[in-house]
Amino acid sequence: MKNALEIANRFREIILNGTWVANTNYKDQLEKLDWKTAVTPIQNLNTIAILAQHIHYYTDGINTVFKGGTLDIKDKFSFDFPPISSPEDWEFFLEKFWSSSEEFASFVEQMSDEKLDQFFADEKYGTYRRNIDAMIEHSYYHLGQIVLIKKLLTK
Repeated sequence: MKNALEIANRFREIILNGTWVANTNYKDQLEKLDWKTAVTPIQNLNTIAILAQHIHYYTDGINTVFKGGTLDIKDKFSFDFPPISSPEDWEFFLEKFWSSSEEFASFVEQMSDEKLDQFFADEKYGTYRRNIDAMIEHSYYHLGQIVLIKKLLTK
């Protein structure tokens, strides 16, 4: 469980409360961000809101597997979301994102080393550990994009 707790805390760090690797996290970048800035397009880049929803989409889909469900998320749908068109929509999304992220971390921290080394959903997807690590790395990748887009929009 020590490994699981370390991995869970790495996930919490990138989404909810850390500054170890990137000196920031999703919550720090998004919590006080005006919804209009979050949905403002710049050139041909995804919006900040779309990138955050993309990470939430995967987190939520993996949580379904953690709960014993099937892996129903698909890459082709991972950028398709209803528009955010008000401060209430933005706040509602953020609360779902934080809650889903904490749920993800809580599931991970309860995993035994044996569970971490079991196949995730299907053998072709590799182990739970591999998928959790990929989620952390994927989150850092898009956090970098969010930080850069935010700088471009607020300069």
